[in-house]
Amino acid sequence: MINRFTYIGASYLFLVRDNKILLQRRFQTGFEDGNYGVPAGHLDGNETAREGCIREVKEEIGIDLKIEDLEVVHIMHRKALQDERIDFFMITKSYAGEIINCEPDKCDDLSWFSLDELPENIVDYVKIAIHHYKDGINYSEFGW
Repeated sequence: MINRFTYIGASYLFLVRDNKILLQRRFQTGFEDGNYGVPAGHLDGNETAREGCIREVKEEIGIDLKIEDLEVVHIMHRKALQDERIDFFMITKSYAGEIINCEPDKCDDLSWFSLDELPENIVDYVKIAIHHYKDGINYSEFGW
């Protein structure tokens, strides 16, 4: 059997309303702690990128999404320290439930920020993906 190269996949949600995006500050995770990101997580396998997004968003901020309401707005091929990743950034047309911080042990702030005035302490590749989303650019490469 041939051992083939494997990517790590992750899904991210850009929850946008009134030109503001929901950001969560990472806390005690061991990765980018103190910096803002968006609800996101690794794909578990045997799930699509949209299914993974639905699962992660429910786990992190408690809202329910429908597959048909999710739209992939940016894909990033990213080189991390020891691996390569494919990141799927999505928006949703609607959601059900109330936004809450379901993981206070991993997130110490959940706030809305203007798309035009993002905080300085934001995960670098997430900030780039947000800018690409605003500019209508649907693919990028990062970390090469």
